[in-house]
This record gives sequence, C-alpha cells and structure tokens, in this order.
Amino acid sequence: MATKKATATRDRPSTGSGSSGTGSRGAANQRADALRNRAKILAGTVTAIRKNPDASVADIAAEAGVGRQTLYGHFRTRPELIDAALADSIERGEEVLSQVSLDGDPVEAFQRLVSSSWVLVDRSRALLAAAQKELPASRIREMHEKAESRMHGLLERGHAEGAFRTDLPVSWLLTTTHVVMNGAAEEVRAGRLDPEDAPWFIDAILLPAFTHDAHPEQPR
Repeated sequence: MATKKATATRDRPSTGSGSSGTGSRGAANQRADALRNRAKILAGTVTAIRKNPDASVADIAAEAGVGRQTLYGHFRTRPELIDAALADSIERGEEVLSQVSLDGDPVEAFQRLVSSSWVLVDRSRALLAAAQKELPASRIREMHEKAESRMHGLLERGHAEGAFRTDLPVSWLLTTTHVVMNGAAEEVRAGRLDPEDAPWFIDAILLPAFTHDAHPEQPR
C-alpha cells in the first residue's frame, strides 16, 4: 500500500525543468522568427530601392512580405533601415572579396580585385545612391574601410615593386580607382554603359594611368 507521502509526491504538480524547457523553445522560436524577418526586410530593401530609389517604408515592407509594424519593430526609421541594408550588403561583399587572390603580379591582382569589386558595386549601386542621400559621408566611409584597406594594400605593394607608377602616391591611385568605379556605376545607371562591359572600361582608364604602358585587351 502506498504511503501518504508517496501519494502526495505522485500528485504534486510538475514544476521547473518541463515548463522552463517549453519557455526556452518558445523564446528560441521567437528569436529565429525575428532573424528570418530581419533578413527578409534587408533583402526586400535592396530589391525595393533597386526598383525605386525613393521607395517608402511601406513599399519596402510590401517587397519583404512583412507588415509595417513588423518592419518598425526592427528599424525605427528609413535611414536606419538603409544603413542596416548597406552594412549587410557590404558584409556579404567582404565574404566574396576576401577570396580574391592578391598574390603574384600586382597588375593582374589589381584587375582581379577590380572585376570582383565591380560586381558588388553594380549590385548595390542603387542602395549606395540612396544611402548617400540618407547617411553621413563619414558613416559610408566607415562601412567601406575593409574594402578600402584591401585595395590600398595591393596598390602599396605594386607601388613598392615598381608595378605601378612611383611618381603618383598610393593615396592618389586609390582615390582615382574610387572615382572611376563610381563613374562607371553612374554611366550604368544612366543606361550609357552595359554592366558587363564596365570592368574593361575601368581597366582601360586605370591601367595606362597607373602603369604608363599597360593596355587591357578589348573584349570581343
């Protein structure tokens, strides 16, 4: 026969680990949902801005497939949203650029880096244009620090090895690279340049300017 103590133990309501486990799973699911929504919003921002540089928060929410309340739960303002979308785009770009080989001949490495960088510039040019209207220039420069450091290091090596002109400082070579690539992005936006041809045009300007006598082979 069961004792009163044993019966009381069997009948006592379950507490502690069971309910705690359920609560932890619920919280984990909420976090996962929040991360999925955030990713959808950032992707939707890129697409919406590409379609319409003046896309509203409502337009972006519709593109992302979320409600405006959900969007505002992650980003309070349009500039904050554009900042996050550009930072995410640049971070993804860094994953690509970090795989580009910068070994060997500096001129060839420079061409590889320009080509890969252009693909990323072309993908995010509408978002960058929107960011330039919404964000301080210092913030945009801050987000591009890793990419700039990579290009600066390569130009510095080419400068030291005599592959690039030594009568021009590395800072000028870097600035010229940015100006030409941004100019190519503007020409593409205006419909005067095919995005696929842009790397050749960029090389056609930069290589002769940087190396005196290098001339890229024109695509057929």
